[in-house]
Order: sequence, then C-alpha cells, then structure tokens
Amino acid sequence: MLSVVLIEPEIPQNTGNIARTCACTGACLHLVEPMGFRLTQRNLARAGCDYWDEVEIVRWSCADEFFEAHGADELHLFTGRTNLNYIDVEYGADAFLLFGRESAGIDPAILNRYADCCVRIPMREGLRSLNLSNAVAIATYEALRQSGFAGLE
Repeated sequence: MLSVVLIEPEIPQNTGNIARTCACTGACLHLVEPMGFRLTQRNLARAGCDYWDEVEIVRWSCADEFFEAHGADELHLFTGRTNLNYIDVEYGADAFLLFGRESAGIDPAILNRYADCCVRIPMREGLRSLNLSNAVAIATYEALRQSGFAGLE
C-alpha cells in the first residue's frame, strides 16, 4: 500500500486535504509528532474533511520512531534541496512519500541521512514551496500513475 508521511505537520486544513487525497486513492496516512495542532474532532471538522473514517492513519510519536520502523523501506523524501526530479524515479506499490513541516520542510539531518532518497517537484526559481496538500497530491498521483492506477476507477 502506498503511504504518505507527514513529518510534524503544522496546519490542520492541509492535513485534512491530504487525508481526503489518501481516502480517495487508498493511500495510508502516517502522521509524525509533534504536530502543530491536536487531532480533535473539532480540529478535524475545521479541516473540512468528512473522509477521516475512510483513511488508514498511523501515528508516530517522533521521526526517530518512524525511521526506526521504516528506514530500510522504499522512501522518497520531497524537498527543494536536491536536483532529482520526482518523475525521474520509480515508485513501488509500498513506497513511502515523505513531506516535512509547512514552515521548514524535512529536517536537514534527515535529508542528509537519506540523501539518495530525496526528490523534488520542479517550480520557478526564487519561490519557496508549493502548498503541502498540493505537493502530496502531485506525488501521490505520479506514484499511482506509474502503477497504472491499480485499484482506482
């Protein structure tokens, strides 16, 4: 199963949008603490997502815990700090697509540790980043496109 991993997400609306993408595509959503919000019913409702019951969510207490469990798996870390384009790699059915905080991305120490797994979504020079939920959607659908959209109608 394809997995989307949010490392320390800060904005509940982005996480809600990403949960909806995961629900619609069958991807598992991994949420790595600390988050910039609490997963309460009120915050989830505010995020505007009525698909939470359709998403498999795995929570991790910290990035170290996630990487201890999945560091040897197929990881793709999305960052602007690499030259490898996201469409120039192959995504397996059980790939993990990792994204960092809205304000700062993935911690540089993690990027250095997994430098061979880093990919980027091209954009105009001088601009900081795409919206997190848009970046997740782009990456998720590329991974699914490569598998022929298996399981989707």
